[in-house]
This record gives sequence, C-alpha cells and structure tokens, in this order.
Amino acid sequence: MNRLDIDTSLVRRVLVGFLRDEITKVGFARAVVGLSGGVDSAVACTLAAEALGPENVLALCLPYKTSSPDSLGHAQMVIATLGVRSDTVDITPLVEPLFQRFPDMNERRRGNVMARARMIVLYDQSAAFAGLVVGTSNKTEILLGYGTLFGDLASAVNPLGDLYKTQVRQLARALGLPRVIVDKPPTADLWVGQTDEAELGFTYEQADQVLNLLVDQRYRPEEVIALGFERTLVQAVQQRMRDNHFKRLPPLIAKLSTRTVGHDFRYLRDWGH
Repeated sequence: MNRLDIDTSLVRRVLVGFLRDEITKVGFARAVVGLSGGVDSAVACTLAAEALGPENVLALCLPYKTSSPDSLGHAQMVIATLGVRSDTVDITPLVEPLFQRFPDMNERRRGNVMARARMIVLYDQSAAFAGLVVGTSNKTEILLGYGTLFGDLASAVNPLGDLYKTQVRQLARALGLPRVIVDKPPTADLWVGQTDEAELGFTYEQADQVLNLLVDQRYRPEEVIALGFERTLVQAVQQRMRDNHFKRLPPLIAKLSTRTVGHDFRYLRDWGH
C-alpha cells in the first residue's frame, strides 16, 4: 500500500467532526472560507458546509485584476453546488495604492501583499458574519513554507494541515468535486501564469513522497536518496523545510518572568472546563 493513500471515508468523518467540535466549542456556529477556485479551498469549504450546514458558511472570492477568470468560475461552481452563502470582494483597490507607492516591488512582494489583503477581508467578514476563518493550507505547503505568513497561512482552524497535497486530491475526488478543479495545475493566482510547481522547482507528487519519508517515517536524507530519489530533490525539500521553520511557529517571546506565554504557560484553550 502507498503510504500516502488515505481512507477517505474515515478522513472525511474525522475532519467534519473536527470542524464542528472546534468551532462550536468556542461559542461559534459559522465559518468563513476564502474560496480561490483551487482544490484545497474547495475541499475546506465542502467540509465546513457538511459540518455546520451550508447556510452557516460564507465563501469569499477575493480576486485581483489579473486573476484568472477560470479561478472565479471554478469557485462559483463550488458555491452553486454546496449552496453556501457567498460574496466577491475585488482586492485591487486595497493593494494598488501600496504598489504605486513602491513601484519597484517584485512579484513575490506583490503576491505577499495580496495574500495579506485577502486575509484582512476574511477576518473582517469573520467579525461581520460571526464565523471563524477556516484555513486551506495543506501539509505540503506548511512544511515547505509555501505560503504567506499572516496571509494564506493564517486561520482559526485548519482541517487540511495534516494532509499532503496528493491526499487532499484523494479526498476531493471522494467528495465528488469537479475534475476540472481537482486536476488543474495548482496556483495561488498571484500573477499571470504563476503555478506552484514552477516556483517550487518540483511537483507536489515528488515533494509529498520525500516529505512523507523525512517527516512521517523519520528517514535521514541519505536514506531517502538511497531509495532512488534524486539528491538535488531531497536536498531542496529539506532546505525549504529548514529555512521556513519560523513560519510554523508562533512569534517567539523573550523569557523574562517565571511564567511566559509559549514557554511555561501553555494551557489548552478549554483548560478551565
């Protein structure tokens, strides 16, 4: 059996229960999801609708002026199928003044601005809709640091964070999501022609196999290479994990007192119940 194969029925049940429990236990009954038209956000939105009811889910489409029309079309396809509430907010007027102030911005800086602007809208609507923001970052993205800190990596709860990209696709097929969404090249749609795999320099399938060995099975890099994986691939994946570890941690607080948040004051959020 491929170690990346999952029992989609079990995973679906666990994640629906996770969303329902984690959202309601803190006094909420609604969720907000940024719907990009990609497979990750489509799966997250589907799970949220199943956990809370479609009427309690707000799907937000947040295009920029250069965003692909296909992305918006695919997002609308999911909205129509699920029957969730929805709105579209064009982030162009939010980000353009900053782009004009710093005309030397490269694509990465502009992409980070757009990702954080989207999160501004999501959290504003979280307050307006009284729903928690559901994350859409998968395990591959989190381990590789392929996301924007306080942008698309931000959320209140994340049902996909322990599923590799290839596993998200497995779940998407089991949920009956349209093949055009499941099979299309992954992209954050931050600039024209941008794709995840072109930026990373390797495919998600390759990354997932290596990450599964390094992280889940605790293989050493040399052991992974000995299995037949290219040295450059293994080294690139490992280096990305190391370089982006800070993205997986809360801000580090300098310890001065006897009880410091994140050091020795780590109560669970339901510790008093």
